[in-house]
Amino acid sequence: MNIYIRNEEPKDYRKVEEIAREAFWNLYFPGGHEHYVVHKMRSHPDYIKELTFVIEVDDKIAGAIFYTHSRIVSRDNKEFKTISFGPVFISPEFHRKGLGKKLITHSIQVAKNRGYLAILTLGYPYHYEPYGFLGGRRYNISMPDGKFYKGLLVLPLYDGALDGISGYAEFSEVFDVTQEEVDKFDKSFSPKEKKYQASQDEYEAASSMIDE
Repeated sequence: MNIYIRNEEPKDYRKVEEIAREAFWNLYFPGGHEHYVVHKMRSHPDYIKELTFVIEVDDKIAGAIFYTHSRIVSRDNKEFKTISFGPVFISPEFHRKGLGKKLITHSIQVAKNRGYLAILTLGYPYHYEPYGFLGGRRYNISMPDGKFYKGLLVLPLYDGALDGISGYAEFSEVFDVTQEEVDKFDKSFSPKEKKYQASQDEYEAASSMIDE
């Protein structure tokens, strides 16, 4: 198995969107919107092209990771620039081969080399704690509503990066999409059935868990 990680190129766009659609469909709610998010993201000012990678297996794209600018806003309205990854996804046909781990590890190293302050992301703690992420409460970083959710995860990219910094995390508005926008974009893909599955209940419960 020959594995290669490189920056995404325009020729990859449609294939990457197809993989994102397949990877997320019915996972968090009936249907999916991540394929539209990555499509929209590429032309958004918060998009970080240098940190967007695809992973290939034997010259076939198997997944991708996308980064955007985010920030920590302090109580006195000072802003500290951070970055965030997501969506990150692997085609279902390549699951359980460690490809997601390779993609995340590679992108974190490039981000460190580029001198970024910290990575903020949203997800299941058990997915990202192995990379050094800790809950926002550990760094006194909340969501905009002031609450510390277990799903908000933070990784400083060098020693002392977040010393003296606290406040709330603010992610790119590129993730705010309407169902109407998604449905319109989705018509250019082959039809897929929207349906319920158990992972949707797990996601809903996890999204509201407070870090006590």
